[in-house]
Formats: sequence, structure tokens, C-alpha cells
Amino acid sequence: MTPPEKVIAIEGLVKRFGSFTALDGVDLDVGRGEVHGFLGPNGSGKSTTIRVLLGLLRADGGHVELLGGDPWRDVIALHRRLAYVPGDVSLWPGLSGGQAIDLLGNLRGGLDRARRDRLIERFELDPTKRGRQYSKGNRQKVAIVAALSSDAELLILDEPTSGLDPLMEAVFQDEIAAVKDEGRTVLLSSHILTEVEALADRVSIIRQGRISQTGTLAELRAQTRVTVSARLAHPPTDIASIPVLHDPHLDAHGRLTATVEPDQVNAAMAALVPHEMSQLTVSPASLEDLFLRHYDDERAS
Repeated sequence: MTPPEKVIAIEGLVKRFGSFTALDGVDLDVGRGEVHGFLGPNGSGKSTTIRVLLGLLRADGGHVELLGGDPWRDVIALHRRLAYVPGDVSLWPGLSGGQAIDLLGNLRGGLDRARRDRLIERFELDPTKRGRQYSKGNRQKVAIVAALSSDAELLILDEPTSGLDPLMEAVFQDEIAAVKDEGRTVLLSSHILTEVEALADRVSIIRQGRISQTGTLAELRAQTRVTVSARLAHPPTDIASIPVLHDPHLDAHGRLTATVEPDQVNAAMAALVPHEMSQLTVSPASLEDLFLRHYDDERAS
């Protein structure tokens, strides 16, 4: 099978601010039609990478290609083919939300009017209010509607649902799934890990200016222990004596929780069978578990 065309191709990206190296050899690629989650704690280099992609910062080293062009040299042409939603949207105070959506759409060569009207309704946005009258959540809605109403090939979304309530987050997820079905590409940075988990085909975790891990959720989970929970009718005297269990905890009611290496689940079950287990659950690592593992490693280093 031919690999998908790369909409974003970054190799060895370096960006310095004086003596501080914000990006230290970032490698990141996003294929056409992919929703790619981009995760990292504050200060990890996430926003700096996005600013380089948007042509707002010039790289100090490495190779960066966006939609087949150079984001610094070809910034005007490329911005007609992409849409960007930041985590804190500023609007023109005197323009209405509808006027702001239309203006942003015209900068990208126009928008789909029917789609615009449908999205305004779905996001429960009043387009007649002025920018100065909007709450943070409604300012985010204006930017989201403007981005999704366009025919942009690439959506770069940096904490796009910041300030939205859970209902609107669910609407956002539906609309991004529809964008993916249209074959468009999304780079999604979000602190709402369940959002990324629901939408992303692949995930990249950036840590201290470097990509520490990239892959599908299945690939990342295969490298992380699963959680086992069970009630034991006849618990062992020393739960730590079962070597395949990591960090085991057994309460006074015989309720066991522990973690197990992915390739040791069968061995763990075999070890627990003699203790008459019931109410068994085996849970793979969530994206939050994966992210927090990297974050905890960073704090410990």
C-alpha cells in the first residue's frame, strides 16, 4: 500500500530563543486525511512548533514542509489552504460574529454558506452579537465555525475547545469526524485527552522540545501496562508474591488492583485463578495514562 502524502513533514526542527533551545530536533509527520493528536505539557514546545508551521516563527535548523511548501517563504499562499484555531481567540470588537466568520472565510478564498449556517446553529452561536460582547467560549465558537466552514485542506487546532461546555465539545467532535470523512487533515493539540483519544488516528507526544513517542493508540498501549481489577474469594497472604503483578493493592474485602505487562495478562489470570476471582476487569492504558507517564518522567528528570 502506498503511504499517504505528507501534509506536514518536519525533520530535525530546531528553534532557539537566545540561549534557550525550545525545539531540539523535532520530527513530526502528518499524512493527508489524518487526524493527528499533538500532546505535551506546558513549555514542551507544542505551541512553538505550531508557530513555525504557521510561518510566525522562522526555524533555526532542520527541515519543515507544509502542504508541499515552506511555511516561512510561502506563508501567504499556504494560509489560503489552511485554517487555524488558537486556544484564546481575539475578535474585532466592533464586528459581529457573523461578519468575523465571513471575513476569515474570505481570507481563505470563501466559505460554504450552507455549511456556515448549519454550524452556527449546531454550535448555538448568536452571529449578531459584537466581538466585545462574546464570552471566551463564544469567541472560540466563532473561530471554529469559520475554520470548519472553509474548504481548507489542513486544520491546525491548538486547544480549540478551550472554554466550551461538554455539549459543545461533543458537537465539535462530531464535526471533526465529518472533516476527516471528507479527506481533510487535522493537527489537533488539546488538553482534553478524551477528545484526542476519540478523534486521533495517531498521536505524538512532545517532551522538552523533542518528540518522545509517536504512534496509534494501539501501538502506544502495547508499550504500557494494563490495569487488572478483581475480587478474590481466597486472597493470598502476600499479594506481592505473584511476580507478574506490578504495584498490587489488596483491600480488606479482597478487592485487588494491579498493573500487568501487556504480554503477561494470560500469566496473571493463571496466577489468580486458584484464588477464585470474580468481577474481573482488564483495562488498557488510556491516553491520559500514556500522557501522564511522560509528564511524570519529565518532572522526575
